[in-house]
Amino acid sequence: MNLFRSRSVLLACLTVALGAVSCLRAQVPTDYVLQPSDLLRVVVFQEPDLFREVRISQESTINLPLIGTLDLKGKTVRQTEEMIRELYDRDYLKNPQITITVAEYTPRTVQVMGAVNQPGAIPFTPEQSMNLLEAIARAGSFNRLADRRRVRLTRTTEDGQTKNETINADDLIQGNSPEQWLLRKGDIIFVPERIL
Repeated sequence: MNLFRSRSVLLACLTVALGAVSCLRAQVPTDYVLQPSDLLRVVVFQEPDLFREVRISQESTINLPLIGTLDLKGKTVRQTEEMIRELYDRDYLKNPQITITVAEYTPRTVQVMGAVNQPGAIPFTPEQSMNLLEAIARAGSFNRLADRRRVRLTRTTEDGQTKNETINADDLIQGNSPEQWLLRKGDIIFVPERIL
């Protein structure tokens, strides 16, 4: 009886643990797009001399032995592995196995300014997603003078254009808007004061 009970407890614990692992996986992006200043660990299976830890330059390049400088702009981890595999396979190794891990992510921040209790830069990691309300909460939430119906989100697009959106945060708080306003690196949130 005790043995059966132990197995049941063990099975229940294993089920919970597997559920927790799948929850963690769900939070990690399926394929992260590499960014300048990310630190990469490049491993070539059974080729210890080719192991490198390299930081992506501001021009989105890295330099690896034998194959030289690689442009990683807009590339995911998976695409970079495939590109390096092809380059080593072409002239140097037969069917190499390449593994890339991001040892250190570039810091990502958004700015929250105006009528909040703790204005400033709010950091978040690439595994996290953060929406407008979460960023405001991390900036100490709205102060008593905040005009929550006219929150401004300023974003610079990839082609260098600046876009401004005026957002009614009360609608978000009450669940009256389907939009989550997920934030990107460099976004600026400004909470104006109410006109009294």
